[in-house]
Amino acid sequence: MAVYTEVSDEALAAFLAEYDLGALVAFRGIAEGVENSNFSLRTTAGDFILTLYEKRVDPAELPWFLGLMEHLAQRGIVCPLPVRGRDGSPLRHLCGRHAAITTFLPGVWPRRVRVEHCGPVGEALAALHLAGADYRPTRRNALGPGGWLPLLDRARARADEVQPGLARELDAALEATLGAWPAGLPEGHIHADLFPDNVFFLEGRLSGLIDFYFAATDILTYDLAVCLNAWCFEPDFAFNVTKARAMLSAYAATRALSAEERAALPVLCRGAAIRFLLTRLYDWLNTPPGAMVTRKDPLEYLRRLRFHLVARDEHAYGL
Repeated sequence: MAVYTEVSDEALAAFLAEYDLGALVAFRGIAEGVENSNFSLRTTAGDFILTLYEKRVDPAELPWFLGLMEHLAQRGIVCPLPVRGRDGSPLRHLCGRHAAITTFLPGVWPRRVRVEHCGPVGEALAALHLAGADYRPTRRNALGPGGWLPLLDRARARADEVQPGLARELDAALEATLGAWPAGLPEGHIHADLFPDNVFFLEGRLSGLIDFYFAATDILTYDLAVCLNAWCFEPDFAFNVTKARAMLSAYAATRALSAEERAALPVLCRGAAIRFLLTRLYDWLNTPPGAMVTRKDPLEYLRRLRFHLVARDEHAYGL
């Protein structure tokens, strides 16, 4: 989440007039994240999130994202529910951007990840994968393996400004990872961005999953690899195998992992580290001056990638 586009009082009032949400009580921007412009919205009907879609989100794909959230919510996954306007549509325009309102989820994301967070995340991810199985529309993962080399090419000329030799190291990692990428693993709808700031906890229990705008149809275990990268490294970038074991065990208790999926974990984790390294690298070099956004250091994912490159098999992840 972030704010790239400011919303005037007049524009907001005209926008809210298309909903049955009562009178405006409070409205403020949310600085966390990097993708869309997000605002906390309170009306006399309750608390909501207003999102203006920026940058990488293709407007033609927004009905897929919103439809997936509705589908998952109807099947018991606690996630934001798109709010439909008086015309029955959850999608409209505001300040030259496509925009939508979703319900607000209570809870706080964990600033410091503990082992007891990781099991619930694994269980919730598996439940999401099962709940999405009968959502028929599909969406290609634009930030999957086919998108990584183009992303690197867009940042290549300045990559060594971030760290000398970074472009060369990424080229080698990409070649090794793409050459070993698995085929034939189970696929379905994945969140693809289930970082700690997209998972809420309340009174010690997982209370909701948010930010589905990278969701796609891809290898299910790749989603698990994203979570291993996001949740199981310590601040000094040491891999915490106890956290990984808790996450993987809880996931497998809800959706069993095949031997092939387990064996593919090292290369899938490499791929997930490369994906986030590259998008962070691009954003680090291209975030507009003055944007209300928190940039994220791409080198944090270089440290993770180096761990995965030397992981020999699934046992490195606690299996």
